[in-house]
Amino acid sequence: MLTLYHSPNSRSTSILVLIEELGITDQIDVVDVTVARQDGSGGPDTRNPHPEKKVPYLISGDDHVRERGAIIAYLTDLFPAAGLGRPISDPQRGEFLSWLFYYQGVMEPVLVLDWAKIEHPALHATFRDLDAVFARLAEALEQQPYLLGETYSAADLLLSSPFQWLPDAAPKVPRIQAWIERCSNRPALASVMERERARQAP
Repeated sequence: MLTLYHSPNSRSTSILVLIEELGITDQIDVVDVTVARQDGSGGPDTRNPHPEKKVPYLISGDDHVRERGAIIAYLTDLFPAAGLGRPISDPQRGEFLSWLFYYQGVMEPVLVLDWAKIEHPALHATFRDLDAVFARLAEALEQQPYLLGETYSAADLLLSSPFQWLPDAAPKVPRIQAWIERCSNRPALASVMERERARQAP
């Protein structure tokens, strides 16, 4: 049995959506833990085996996986029949992995730095800026509905995820907004969000 350490309404919620999309909710034990929140609430949970007490954190036998991009690659490789990843033999394998690493290494840092209003030439040289990120998304979506073509993938799930939480952060670019809407309308996302709200209900 796989075990996912999760905190409701956090970055790890996107992994719950992936699990729902993969159709493997009965094969993963989800353990809710607390994490430190930006508003000062919460805090480290001693039950959480993550070395920094963050989420998500996946345990598979003796193997441990952290970081969303890595967990997404791991689970889509483990359950390829759902078609949400790209296996090693697939001609889009490199492109799929590139989007996952682009999110972790460029897009999320840029979004956080922009939200925090932090500016420095070194940051722009290393990560580029929000306009460059949005231009990259717009380019990828110019002639196709999803990042890898005609079908939705876990890359779409990950890269659209911040805009589910912060719709005002989305660019006013019609093709990107249409892509976000397509990703937001997935039944798996609606199902997970309903369960997340129920978890936090008093």
